[in-house]
Amino acid sequence: MPRTPSTPASRPAGPAGPARRAPKATSRPGPRGDVDTRELILTEARKSFSENGYAATSLRGIARSAGVDVALVPYYFGNKRDLFVAAVEMPVKPAEAIAHAFAEGPEVAGARLVDTFVGIWEDPATGPAFVAMFRSAMTHDDARQALAEFASKEILGLYARGLGDIDPEEARLRAGLAASQLVGMVMLRHVMRIEPHASLTHEQVVALLGPTVQHYLTGDLGA
Repeated sequence: MPRTPSTPASRPAGPAGPARRAPKATSRPGPRGDVDTRELILTEARKSFSENGYAATSLRGIARSAGVDVALVPYYFGNKRDLFVAAVEMPVKPAEAIAHAFAEGPEVAGARLVDTFVGIWEDPATGPAFVAMFRSAMTHDDARQALAEFASKEILGLYARGLGDIDPEEARLRAGLAASQLVGMVMLRHVMRIEPHASLTHEQVVALLGPTVQHYLTGDLGA
């Protein structure tokens, strides 16, 4: 007996029943469907990257967990690397976080930058995704390339812009030096969890690292 009793006998229902299948976004995407499907894929991707790492995560597995056609994953994100970058970017919106750090000018941005950056890693809603990203980048070239693209575009580029009207090469140098301090701290504190760094309070990290980051942003670099 057909699954939909109201279907006329002269018009047999399809194997899965059209009314029970989500419409394919590639044929006729609707605004609400686009938003819901994209966010659903991102949610499952973040979970998989965080729990399984980069190499063990597959587009097919993400689609299965999200309950969508596997073709929708590349439709929205292209490939696994692009999905990885999107999954890392979405929880924190780097442009907004960095703009907040530089909101009162580069002359006082050091401590604010440390406060913002460390806060992201300490937040249970965003920290695990970043830990997964760094761990994957240590062993997988695709993840390393994705991390490099993310850092270059969303971190160093925005740091450099926050320094204002200075020589672009100097701005990139200063941005990289500042980022090296921040990344070094989170590697010791959150990825490898080396003491005493892992046990420092948020306030201690800001007080210890803020002046050094400020020096790299606006101080005399000598050479």
